[in-house]
Amino acid sequence: MSENKTVKFIISRQDSPDSAPYQEEYELPYRPNMNVISALMEIRMNPTNTNGKGTTPVTWDMNCLEEVCGACSMVINGKPRQACTALIDQLEQPVRLEPMRTFPVVRDLQVDRSRMFDSLKKVKAWIPIDGTYDLGSGPRMPENKRQWAYELSKCMTCGVCLEACPNVNDKSNFMGPFVFNQVRLFNAHPTGEMNKSERLNAFMEDGGLSGCGNSQNCVQACPKGIPITTSIASINRDATIQSFRNFFGSDRG
Repeated sequence: MSENKTVKFIISRQDSPDSAPYQEEYELPYRPNMNVISALMEIRMNPTNTNGKGTTPVTWDMNCLEEVCGACSMVINGKPRQACTALIDQLEQPVRLEPMRTFPVVRDLQVDRSRMFDSLKKVKAWIPIDGTYDLGSGPRMPENKRQWAYELSKCMTCGVCLEACPNVNDKSNFMGPFVFNQVRLFNAHPTGEMNKSERLNAFMEDGGLSGCGNSQNCVQACPKGIPITTSIASINRDATIQSFRNFFGSDRG
């Protein structure tokens, strides 16, 4: 019965960062176990719209195809998510594909997520090892702590939580919900906590934790199920303590 069944797509396209967006419709023969990425690949191989007109191939980002890299984030039927795990059988038709508008559009479904990586630099979301590589093994993390830290480390920097957050927009420089998670993760690391106060102070600046409106859209949208709202509560508490340390002249974390 699936021989004559088709899947219709309405894709928001944009030829360049400065050009106006427009919609284009495509139709593909249905195949079992299709996902959005496989459908886009078929459209790319034969870029012909439903009017029979040849078009330029649709562009998008992808990499691992296993919901690990976060590259294929886009808005699918009004919801920001990963295209690699969006199964056609589970989507209402026509399937509408749009880029995440929180970020500058490069072309079609491809966006520039530089603001996320700039935020990671601002809060030093890494473990510093300069000058310590020859000191032998570092401190071990207890197993129970390692387990919940692993849950936080699942963040793919995919941008879905920023797209879902009403406080991330062109009128705000809020870094986004994912930063709470990253600050908490690296501050909890036995070596990373040496820079705890530095991260907290950076996140207490303009664009940091004060930009959160606690709508909790982020935790509902996160494709990895990361407890972002728990991280928000934890970092708010740590920032309050850090502000008292700063006031009384102690910058130790």
